[in-house]
Amino acid sequence: MAIKRREEVYIPQEVASIYARLNERYGVGFERLEINKRLFHILAPQDLEPFVKGKDIFKDASDFPFWVKIWEASIVLSQLMASIEPFSGRTTLELGAGLGVTGIVAASFGHDVTITDYTSEALDFAKVSAAVNKCRAISFETLDWLNPSPIGKFDTIIGSEILFNKKFFEPLLNILLSCLKEGGVAYMAHDARRRSLGEFLPLCERHFSIGMKKVVMRGGDENFTVLLTRLQLRST
Repeated sequence: MAIKRREEVYIPQEVASIYARLNERYGVGFERLEINKRLFHILAPQDLEPFVKGKDIFKDASDFPFWVKIWEASIVLSQLMASIEPFSGRTTLELGAGLGVTGIVAASFGHDVTITDYTSEALDFAKVSAAVNKCRAISFETLDWLNPSPIGKFDTIIGSEILFNKKFFEPLLNILLSCLKEGGVAYMAHDARRRSLGEFLPLCERHFSIGMKKVVMRGGDENFTVLLTRLQLRST
């Protein structure tokens, strides 16, 4: 179970200017998470108004800046990565990382992680959090699924709450196929109420063996059901 509350933390000098810029623009704060008995401090915006100004997020959910929030699915996926034993030479790619929670946790538990997002500002939040949590085996790259630049191949790909717009389904599938090594595996986590997962998985059946597990977690006064999905790349 994760514990969330805002805390004051020491900002390393190498990310002090990034932190100052983000804080001036949005007003930021650190949320404390506990994953497998290890504490993490994750930087997050405290004022969402600059992100939603001029947008009708109730009419079109895809207009909501999903990366600005720590989602329950990210916590569930973080718990999974913390439980997987890392092996030397094996690499992990996080897609649509947002605040970078899962990638930061994975790196802290010994995985070699590349965090990616379309939004460079999201990566700035993740960079500050990575430095605060003393992550070493971690790198950051912007990645546009519609026009992806070469990023290499990985043993594992992870992503939480990344299925929010149908126009990205085919590009996401192409990223999975092009960036996974032979025999590689992708793990995704989504709120069980998100219908898009059921619409995306049929596209994957030809290329992947698919497994799914329900995880129920407590968040405040509400229980959340998260679907943890495993996509094992079929042999060619």
